[in-house]
Amino acid sequence: MVKTTIAVSPSTRDLLRELGNKGDTYDDIILRLLRDAGWKHMDTRWNEILRNDAFIPLDEL
Repeated sequence: MVKTTIAVSPSTRDLLRELGNKGDTYDDIILRLLRDAGWKHMDTRWNEILRNDAFIPLDEL
């Protein structure tokens, strides 16, 4: 796998360390955060659809 370097402030690095588990790499931590953010976005979108859209029961189709 090709690796790259990203610059983060020391405070951001420290926050990443706090979010990690023993043995996690920064890549592991960032990937987990991105996946969690994706699920949260999807959940927010589905709740918006449920709140604002009308649904037709299957037996009425």
